Amino acid sequence: MRKILAVTAVLAFMTFAVLPSRAQEATSETIANANAAKEAHGRPDRPVHAYRLDFSVNELEDGKKINTRQYSMNLTADDADEIKIGNRVPVDSGPGTFQYLDVGTNIWCRIGERAEGIPLTVRADVNNLAIPDQANGHESRPVVRQFKINASTLAQVGKPMVVGSVDDPNSKRQFQLEVTVSKVK
Repeated sequence: MRKILAVTAVLAFMTFAVLPSRAQEATSETIANANAAKEAHGRPDRPVHAYRLDFSVNELEDGKKINTRQYSMNLTADDADEIKIGNRVPVDSGPGTFQYLDVGTNIWCRIGERAEGIPLTVRADVNNLAIPDQANGHESRPVVRQFKINASTLAQVGKPMVVGSVDDPNSKRQFQLEVTVSKVK
């Protein structure tokens, strides 16, 4: 009987003393594996930082800046956001009918955070109605000027950079999309 009690006591001791330490080892190992997987996929547990993005749409003629529009947004790392501003302009589509045309600026951006810099993906669509001297004989109907830039780049904090540039095919003008990334404190 004493042997049975001794064996039972040893088994109980092993159950309550050894198994929790093995469970703790398994939990620690699981956490380590999860952290390694995050590191491998570029998503380590680290603080998330906020950034301010200042966009400038610059219009140049013969290399001189003649117009600039400013847009800003705040983003956290590994997030995306959009700025959209404009008008819905009615356009005749037939006798007594019309449709609305969206005219304005739309900027979408995704920002990341890496040791070598700030990865940015930017989509900008800027369109407006041409003034009569730019309508090229189409003064009776609205003429929409448009440029679109889709870009991916690696930005540096505090340094302005041109992410895209397009020439206007009907003039000597050029349009540039510039961005400056600043860390929000």
